[in-house]
Amino acid sequence: MTASVLGPGPAVAAVDIGGTAIKLALVDAEGRPGPVLRIPTPRAEPEHIALAVLRAAADGLRTLSGFATVTSVGIGAPGLVDDSGHAVFSENLGWRDAPLARLAADELSLPVTVVHDVRAAGEAERRLGAGRGLTDVAVVTVGTGIASAVFVGGVAHTAGGYAGEIGHAVVRPGGEPCVCGNRGCLEATASSAALARRYAARTGTPVSGSADVLRRARQGDPVAGELWDDAVDALGLGLSHVAALLAPEAIIVGGGLAQAGDDLFVPLQQRLDDYHRLRPVPLLPARLGEDAGVLGAALAARDAGERA
Repeated sequence: MTASVLGPGPAVAAVDIGGTAIKLALVDAEGRPGPVLRIPTPRAEPEHIALAVLRAAADGLRTLSGFATVTSVGIGAPGLVDDSGHAVFSENLGWRDAPLARLAADELSLPVTVVHDVRAAGEAERRLGAGRGLTDVAVVTVGTGIASAVFVGGVAHTAGGYAGEIGHAVVRPGGEPCVCGNRGCLEATASSAALARRYAARTGTPVSGSADVLRRARQGDPVAGELWDDAVDALGLGLSHVAALLAPEAIIVGGGLAQAGDDLFVPLQQRLDDYHRLRPVPLLPARLGEDAGVLGAALAARDAGERA
């Protein structure tokens, strides 16, 4: 776990639910995060998956030293999550209309706060990472999917949980089909999964993700180079809309695609500047890496306790 310290407050447990793994950690009363425990995300039929995931997380938390001191739990969950902790939909896990907060509270007998995983990671980046000191900022995660967390005046803008779904903004009308039912969405064009899928469709050669596509582009593969450039262009277009609408102090970019470093950030900044000609908006790489979701879930639990 990163050396980031949340500061004094109640001891809380943090859960970051992913498509293949669940990350669990405790934060003590001094704000020190403990080691992260990773457990496999269970598989189950859609009608049972939410309870299976939450029970696995609860069982894992109970094995952590210090769990008896925990006063509340924060959970970052993928997909569309409303402000009541109700999971509307998750493509990766297959659940729909799952009352995650209630189910988890029943399972753990503790107060539980559930937030969108990208919003959790974004809150951590804003307060503890690349966005420290900024009040108007957008945090965009580009990985298997694409989503964002938006902060205005230091406060998350959630619109009931529906804000920030930039991955489902259309950037290529009539383009690649998207899981949301539309075509040409940013996520269907520029996510790591989309890059791999598009490369395999063009060449007949399966690849593992965006890193593999970039490696081939560096080696001179023309299809890989074309798809990488198109993904960067689509991202630049999508981020220009964020810049025009919100005029943030910065846009923080994280997720698997951000691991590309200058191969992403240099051309992406240029595309953003080309598309957005008003006040320049710098792109910043996320700093917290894989810990962002767990730290954000802990912050969500603490924030909920302060509001109670």
